[in-house]
Amino acid sequence: MNKITLISLLLLTPLINCSDMKTTSQSLVVNKIFVKDSISFESVSEALEENTILNKVDWLEWKEFSYKPQVSFRIAHDDSLMFLKYYVKEEHVLAKQSEPNTAVHRDSCVEFFVDPMQDGNYYNFEFNCIGTTHLAYGPGRGERTFIPAEMIKNQIKTWSTLGNVPFEEKSETYEWEMVIVIPSSIFTYNKGFSFSKLTSNANFYKCGDNTTKKHYLSWNPVKTPNPDFHRPEYFGLLKFQ
Repeated sequence: MNKITLISLLLLTPLINCSDMKTTSQSLVVNKIFVKDSISFESVSEALEENTILNKVDWLEWKEFSYKPQVSFRIAHDDSLMFLKYYVKEEHVLAKQSEPNTAVHRDSCVEFFVDPMQDGNYYNFEFNCIGTTHLAYGPGRGERTFIPAEMIKNQIKTWSTLGNVPFEEKSETYEWEMVIVIPSSIFTYNKGFSFSKLTSNANFYKCGDNTTKKHYLSWNPVKTPNPDFHRPEYFGLLKFQ
């Protein structure tokens, strides 16, 4: 290889590795952790921040929705519980929905879609910024079955630094965090499984349909003409320890 070719390759390398050039499916190892104290925002946060890496939700596919909040997450498990923590910085926050299975995607919202068994059926976990949860199951957008609201209330735990009381849109720079604890028992169509050694397909999202700056971000690229998170063919891979 001559000097000119070598210099050309070195110059091109940063461009190829740039985050805006993601074209292949993302893969993430989900660590098994131990939460020392009783399950709470503080105890789960501490365990996640000591034992996991920070992952970005930063893929912006649809240029007509150019607003890009800063969003990242951590994820881990302890066999029967999955632990998630989202970190968000955005210019507008909105939290109108307070009941399970309502349209939380219209509020300031983070989402986690997962096909636990890689069988084509996935659960869409959607959380507005005060922790109101929307959860359904099925193979696609038009074929969803809601998980019962009482089961969501009794089994999924959420804590947000914005509290749990609904509010109209607030406009300035807000930074908020949310911890989510999801038990394996909420996966009602996959009875009796453990997260341990599981390999699943999944994606992580940020949206806000009714916020002043409508936005749609994903962890794994979603290559569709218009915003559409219900596209399991664009899920990445989770490998649970």
